[in-house]
Amino acid sequence: MNANNGSTIAVIGLGYVGLPLAIALARHFPVTGFDINEDRIAELKKGLDRTHEIELSVLKATTMHFISNSAELHAHDVYIVTVPTPVTNDHLPDLEPLQKASEFVGKTLTKGAIVVYESTVYPGVTEDFCGPILEAHSGLKAGQDFYLGYSPERINPGDKLHTIDKITKVVSGQTPTVAEKLKNIYGAINNGNIFVAQNIKTAEAAKVIENAQRDINIAFINEIASIVGKLGLSIYDVLDAANTKWNFLNFKPGLVGGHCIGVDPYYLAHCARNLELNPEVILAGRGINESMSKTIANAIHQKLKQIAPNKSKANILVLGLTFKEDIPDLRNTKVIDVIKNLQQLGHNVDVHDPLAEPHQAQIHLGIDLLPNRFEASAYDCIIGAVAHQPYLKLTATDFEKLLVPKGLIADIKNMWRKTKRPEGMHYWTL
Repeated sequence: MNANNGSTIAVIGLGYVGLPLAIALARHFPVTGFDINEDRIAELKKGLDRTHEIELSVLKATTMHFISNSAELHAHDVYIVTVPTPVTNDHLPDLEPLQKASEFVGKTLTKGAIVVYESTVYPGVTEDFCGPILEAHSGLKAGQDFYLGYSPERINPGDKLHTIDKITKVVSGQTPTVAEKLKNIYGAINNGNIFVAQNIKTAEAAKVIENAQRDINIAFINEIASIVGKLGLSIYDVLDAANTKWNFLNFKPGLVGGHCIGVDPYYLAHCARNLELNPEVILAGRGINESMSKTIANAIHQKLKQIAPNKSKANILVLGLTFKEDIPDLRNTKVIDVIKNLQQLGHNVDVHDPLAEPHQAQIHLGIDLLPNRFEASAYDCIIGAVAHQPYLKLTATDFEKLLVPKGLIADIKNMWRKTKRPEGMHYWTL
């Protein structure tokens, strides 16, 4: 499918979402990739991607033009904004990145251009928040001189199966003509696998409920894990049995972090409150998942007390710090909350992660990671917090080297339930 009708595209924000999208679009259109982080742009120009989403050969072969100077954004036909939409410490939507990106675009906007937002928002943000900012900085009128669009991102960091070229893309536009143009542009990268939403607010709503739904389902399983744990059962054994039913939803328990599932429900809740509605289910799910860090830390603490009742301070090794397996992303990781809870309970905690950037871990989380090749030590407890590939390969010999005799293996991610363990070692999982 050749959709290159002369459109020039600028992608604003080159993180986990923007970079794969820009690379894919650059195979069909002239594309400019913009990021305010000058170091990020310098790395990309050298063929280095710190997110590990794009292979070196692909990055070096792209025809995309990388810039960090917003003045160079002028005279594009389509602007696609992919900046993050985090929450504040009070769990309220933080729209500052969207505001700044809209200001950048507004200053270079020309008549006839389309501005598409991919950032996860609640319904109304594109037209009621971003649109006026674009108007104020361009002197142009939305829906008349330039046009708005929304196409929710569906990038799953570290997922090599559901890549941008293999998933259904939802698009929406301020007019049917805009929606059709976006259908053709995005369709160029995924063989026309496009769903055109009824309007922009519908597309915004569809996106924000996707992750809220997952959050609620995981919260249910986490609550069940707490119940069956009190009965002396493993939630994983229970799920093995329940999953034999054809329509059982196969969600797993554990920590819920990252920049999507742990954040997006707060955007939906904020929207509900603005409408004078009480988002009970949404916030109940969030509350359960936010509490899992403390629940897990307390369970490990109690297990350690059972094993060594006279020892108040254990030496613990946490394996994994990123928010999910096999990626370097530390954003909103809940492993740090488990670590802090264990420290508050009086334990000494070391942390290892082969993928996390040590400098980022220190700056953003205050964690000094162990070197990748560290000396084996006699830990009282090892916690499997993130299922990175190297950790899946640990053997009984590895556990013997790392743990004291009769030490505790705390397997949050269910990595080692079927792994042979040294005789006398204690094992705990959800």
